[in-house]
Amino acid sequence: MTIRAVFAGTPDFAVPSLEALLNSEAEVTAVYCRPDRPAGRGQKLRPCAVKSRAIQDNLNIRQPANLKNESSYLRDQKVDLAVVVAYGMLLPQAMLEAPAVGCVNVHASLLPRWRGAAPIQRAIAAGDAKTGVTLMRMDVGLDTGPIIEARRIPILKSENSQSLHDRLAILGAQMVSGLLARLSSGVIDSEPQPKTGATYARALTRDEAWLDWRRPAEELVRQVCAFNPWPLARSHLDGVDYRIHQATLGPIALSAVPGTITQAQGPCLRVQTGSGTVDVLKLQRPGGKVLDTKTFLNGHAITPGSVFTLPKDLHANG
Repeated sequence: MTIRAVFAGTPDFAVPSLEALLNSEAEVTAVYCRPDRPAGRGQKLRPCAVKSRAIQDNLNIRQPANLKNESSYLRDQKVDLAVVVAYGMLLPQAMLEAPAVGCVNVHASLLPRWRGAAPIQRAIAAGDAKTGVTLMRMDVGLDTGPIIEARRIPILKSENSQSLHDRLAILGAQMVSGLLARLSSGVIDSEPQPKTGATYARALTRDEAWLDWRRPAEELVRQVCAFNPWPLARSHLDGVDYRIHQATLGPIALSAVPGTITQAQGPCLRVQTGSGTVDVLKLQRPGGKVLDTKTFLNGHAITPGSVFTLPKDLHANG
């Protein structure tokens, strides 16, 4: 029997899973994604990554502003399965119940840890040693449905969110392929999520990207990794807001005020923290290119003893 499926997803994380569905024996009757949003200097409407991929295969694209009437469409189309990956909208109960087999979700964490919008970044920032992808049956809660499968991978040393994102996207696509293969042979088993260990991965904000050098060096390095490529870790120095793209732990700390630049020569831009030091490896001035530290210091003078700070309004609230 040919499975009639719909896909729902929006960002580039979802594209490999869509491709896994397209490469299967399933018949994809529709692809759901969020409505186009204005982007760039001209604020022109720009399609999301999933829509761009769906256009390549002339797929039926649906972009409703809300989903209250979509259950009727799924029933009319006799949809068996909905695959949902980073769609960005909660499916109402009627829509969850419409597909004959059900709705499954690909989530980039080991549930119940890091339910919510930013599981990849929160796992890195928290210093988790491992993460993974959970395939679950969807219910009306936020990432609370029964688990079909979970696969683990280690978080590599100094790995940023983009690198981990790409690895998890591929893993999720592999799990979708496995699910579709199992569907042809029978019922999909699942089990409830553990009752303990749930955490919430709230959405990222620009304000939390500012580096508070009073914190330990290990936390600051993880923050730099977690917030690359967005919103990018930031720090204020001599009236300029710098973006910090890459950093690593420095040697044993000196006795200096947190945020003090203790060395700025050659490939080394070392900053004192509340505990330990951080070596900045790549940084960027507003409107400038991303440069490694040696190249940056060749063209921009930074004096040892200068101090990275928070913006005044954030410092006042700290």
